[in-house]
Amino acid sequence: MVVGEKCETGIKEIDVQMNGGIPVGSTVLVAGSSGSGKTTLCMQFLMHGARKGEKSVFFTITEPLFKLLGNLEKFEFFDKRLVDNGTVTIIDLRIIFERMGLDTEDYTVEDASALLDVLKDIAKELNAKRLVIDSVTALCYRLKSDEMIRDFIFKLGTFLAAMECTTFLTSEIPPRKFKYSKNDIEEFISDGILLLGDIERGGDLIRTLQIVKMRGVNHSRTKYAMNISSRGVELAPLLKMR
Repeated sequence: MVVGEKCETGIKEIDVQMNGGIPVGSTVLVAGSSGSGKTTLCMQFLMHGARKGEKSVFFTITEPLFKLLGNLEKFEFFDKRLVDNGTVTIIDLRIIFERMGLDTEDYTVEDASALLDVLKDIAKELNAKRLVIDSVTALCYRLKSDEMIRDFIFKLGTFLAAMECTTFLTSEIPPRKFKYSKNDIEEFISDGILLLGDIERGGDLIRTLQIVKMRGVNHSRTKYAMNISSRGVELAPLLKMR
């Protein structure tokens, strides 16, 4: 890996703020409440890489595959041919849980280690350069101690960084709370945080995006207005109220 090499997200304003993109191998927490656009942003990120020939993996926990694909097909950035030819692999983690006998709510240390090995094996086998877990909140729900959560995310992120794989972890947070994760742990292990939120103006809810943290990059923490159209995530300066 070349020092300073960047991974373009495909969302212009984010890449400009990062002087070309996110440092390759970073683990980025994409935090937001329900309906904030986390899944859309993450899939747009994967598809952008796939168009450049980068193998990408999307692990879903909270949404069945048929429903996820149905929602994504309305976006222009989504190319099902990239899924069909294996450039983008979409995996329902709940199926893996069942096959491994990990369909209980409480994981032991051994259970967590076995799941970590499976995720690492899949990423290595596919030679993934971009990876998404949607959501890390649902995954960590089964890890019942702070130490287990910290150890799991750290080991996974370290392994993927060595593979030069840039990773997005979606984090479910309550609306309008100054919080980045349910457990208040994930943000300290992650290299970056993209915070998706909303503000109310004239009775309308305006989606927002803010780069809170990104190790190795000088960036502003300006809050952008975020729109989700048929083209996907689009950002524009957020006009200040007088």
